[in-house]
Amino acid sequence: MSSRPLWLIAAPVVFLILWSAGFAVAKIAVAHAGPLTVLALRYSLVLALLIPVALVMRPPMPKARGVLDVAVVGFLIQVVYFGLCYVAFKSGVSAGAVAIIVCLQPILVALIAPRLVGETVSTKGWLGLILGLLGAGLAIAGRSTIAAENLFGVGLTCLALFGMTAGTLWEKRFGVSHHPVSANLIQYAVGAAFCVPAALIAEDTHIDWAPEFIWSMAYLVIGNSLLAMSLLLAMIRAGEVSRVSSLFYLVPALSALCAWPMLGEEMPALGWAGMALAGLGVALVGRKTPRPAIKTPQAG
Repeated sequence: MSSRPLWLIAAPVVFLILWSAGFAVAKIAVAHAGPLTVLALRYSLVLALLIPVALVMRPPMPKARGVLDVAVVGFLIQVVYFGLCYVAFKSGVSAGAVAIIVCLQPILVALIAPRLVGETVSTKGWLGLILGLLGAGLAIAGRSTIAAENLFGVGLTCLALFGMTAGTLWEKRFGVSHHPVSANLIQYAVGAAFCVPAALIAEDTHIDWAPEFIWSMAYLVIGNSLLAMSLLLAMIRAGEVSRVSSLFYLVPALSALCAWPMLGEEMPALGWAGMALAGLGVALVGRKTPRPAIKTPQAG
């Protein structure tokens, strides 16, 4: 039995903090520029940082099929998921509501994963998923935000949810261990290839270069795009996809906690209760039941 590396043990906590804060930070950013403009700038800056690193490190690039798989994941997550979420933010949907809708991803993953990637979810795992869903629901019920959201933005967020779910499953089904620099280069090149022309066509690309926009972009580029996404893809490859996706149940309460100082959205007592319940659900899903070792051939 091999012990897990230290970085993999710490990865869920670091990922949750970086990812959860990103909802409130993105809401701040789109207040100073169009959503597609924000994404176009974000991906362009990420590429500006990664290209010199790639030239120095010369990481191995995936073969043709690997490039295609990484590009598909990049499109589903960077373009579909983030693009629709940012447009939803601009339409007036709150950061907390977007986080709550996206947290439904573990249920979709758990339902689809057995057929697509050959994983099964145990009874304890299903209990954890249900507790996580209930906890997430409590968190948003406490803030009473769903009733105030516009339907157009909520609909976009639901489509974004399917983008993230599809990207997660595609990565687990077809993804193999690529160098993080080369994988990120491909993903963000795809994001920029779609978002830059979309911003030029659909928006006036005006940017209000206020200090809060500058620091929010720095966070989105370094914290979300480079650190959080690398951790997410690494965890997907290292563990069962349903267990990784269950982490998203903690996002709504944590995003609400981050939005408290950044957006002035107070965290009510019911939100704390939802966060605790979601945490219990994640713990149940995350605990593996020991099972006899059976050697089976694995692809790729």
